[in-house]
Amino acid sequence: MAAKKDFYDVLGVSKSASAEELKKAYRKLALEWHPDRNKAANANEKFKEINEAYSVLSDKQKRATYDQFGHDAFTPGSGMGGGAGRDPFAGFRQQGPFQYSYSSSGENPFGADGFDPFDIFEQFFGGGFGGGGRGGGRQRRNAYEISIDFMEAVRGVTKEVMVPKGAAGEGSEKKTIKIPAGVDNGSRIRFDDFDIVISVRPSREFTREGDDVVVTHEISFTKAALGGIEEVKTIEKPVKIRIPAGTQPGTLIRLRGQGVPHVRGGGRGDEYVKIQLNMPSHLTHRQKELLEELDETLR
Repeated sequence: MAAKKDFYDVLGVSKSASAEELKKAYRKLALEWHPDRNKAANANEKFKEINEAYSVLSDKQKRATYDQFGHDAFTPGSGMGGGAGRDPFAGFRQQGPFQYSYSSSGENPFGADGFDPFDIFEQFFGGGFGGGGRGGGRQRRNAYEISIDFMEAVRGVTKEVMVPKGAAGEGSEKKTIKIPAGVDNGSRIRFDDFDIVISVRPSREFTREGDDVVVTHEISFTKAALGGIEEVKTIEKPVKIRIPAGTQPGTLIRLRGQGVPHVRGGGRGDEYVKIQLNMPSHLTHRQKELLEELDETLR
């Protein structure tokens, strides 16, 4: 049997990672490797590995035990604490996008204070995983997908949707739903007796990385060499930034608090301006002479 990977390596974080860094890393990997979205042959095992790592490292006591004893602390028969002898995914089965349910026994294999995958997804995606408290039976709910624009996801939007009414053949009814600011592709939100799964159409201008956004901005060779002021796009409105003299292509300039609002509130991500050079394709004879003179002086 192959040795287990270090939990910190699984999540791609350092051993000193904060709870927020762990959460951010887990969220990104869970979205990437969820078997309903990733069709790779190893997606299911990878997703299980990611959840197992987070279930330990997100719990202060289990993390401390893991830091001291490693995987042995959670190996059956090891005699150590921290949940030894338990399979952190026993009693679960995959049902659909971001859904897991307990076995028919209704028991929580993690105990009253254990890790519960429902809590993680409810925290990230706004709930929508059936009734019952922690450790109780979970019932599947009807789920419907809705596509929204990038800016609607960032700023929030109210939509009217048609959902089936009652049993099959009873028609449909109009529902007004409010989608909070900050949702992402794959976010799942609870409304009444149904769930909404969000599909976000990509933006032509912004690339999203968690709650951060990246925008590419072109500057001239002269501006890169001498520096100056440039106006760049942000989610809310254009802002002016200072380009340092000697800026290299690919440089990232960070704009704090100009990213996507955190879906649970309490601030927002950052924007990164990626600098590219706008090189002229045609030069006049005089421009060529000047560049050649410049090249001579720089040697």
